[in-house]
Amino acid sequence: MNATLAGLPADRVVQVRGGDAGRIALLAARGGPDLPAVLSHRFRSPGTGPVAGFVGKLLDDLEGAAFELFPAWLPGAEHIDSPGGAGLAAVRALAASRAAGSAHFGPFLADLAAGALSGVPLRRRFSSEIRAKGLARAVADGLGRARLVLVAAVPEGLSADEERTLVSGAEWLADRAGIGIWLCGTPLTTIDRLTVASIPDLDAEAPTRPDPGAGPRGTSGGMPGAAVLTADGLLFAGVIGQPHPRSGAERALEAALARQTWARGRAWNQTYQSHALASPVRLDLLWRTERCVVEIDGPEHCRPEAFEADRQRDVQLQLDGFAVLRFTNHRIGHDVEAVVRQIGTFIHHRRHELLKGHQP
Repeated sequence: MNATLAGLPADRVVQVRGGDAGRIALLAARGGPDLPAVLSHRFRSPGTGPVAGFVGKLLDDLEGAAFELFPAWLPGAEHIDSPGGAGLAAVRALAASRAAGSAHFGPFLADLAAGALSGVPLRRRFSSEIRAKGLARAVADGLGRARLVLVAAVPEGLSADEERTLVSGAEWLADRAGIGIWLCGTPLTTIDRLTVASIPDLDAEAPTRPDPGAGPRGTSGGMPGAAVLTADGLLFAGVIGQPHPRSGAERALEAALARQTWARGRAWNQTYQSHALASPVRLDLLWRTERCVVEIDGPEHCRPEAFEADRQRDVQLQLDGFAVLRFTNHRIGHDVEAVVRQIGTFIHHRRHELLKGHQP
């Protein structure tokens, strides 16, 4: 399957048959660093207006992805958590230094870093061409790959005019940003100029349920390689295979786990679907073989609706045979070693049970 994905054009728009965008992103995340970074996305309806309007939406979505992936694409900014004080000046200086030794355009990268830190959109201060190239480079860097592909789910029920707007906008973005765009899902019925590629047996290669034998051993998953966008442009599954770059708690826990030989087989930010009709959910940290899920809760999980949703998820995961361990950001920040000891105790127990032939 790696060879199949590597053989797809990564510099133009193609139609891909045989799988959905999310599963292709999962395959790319499990593949090697020679594969392009994959950003899975469901296009918003392009409408029938000017192509420039649709292009603007695509660039806004890419900017949102770059914001979410910060500081992964700006080495040295990991410990700058606030725009207050010297924060903005510091990330601008780091961006200038980064651009000086790379293909990044310094003024754009500096503004992008400042916007990501402060949460303030750039509001299209640069031309669309500069945004396209700069955002594609930042997102690819954030996902640890040299090239970027946008795997996009085509909305259902598009009119002929909407299909033309979608393809023209995608072609503009692929050409200006130097990326590939793989159109999945609903086949286009009025556009015949695109290359059509097929991916065989995708369901067998990329199960949505975590399987006990999957995943790399001895590491946390290597380079992430892929992330998933929702229809409103926000990251849904974070960075597949790695701690989310904006989560200090996830990064701190991973740093502590990386020192433990027993922590092999862990996988960050995995998508899980209990059954075909269930909505996919994101698992913060997963040991597949031991069927152990670790969830890291920020303050937003204290809201009544979030608390109830968490409990429902936990019950379903337990019914599916998983144990769920929950820790707060505060607990990890206060005593990460105690958290690691508790997880390690459980993992050792599960492995002992597996050696005795007991299935969790």
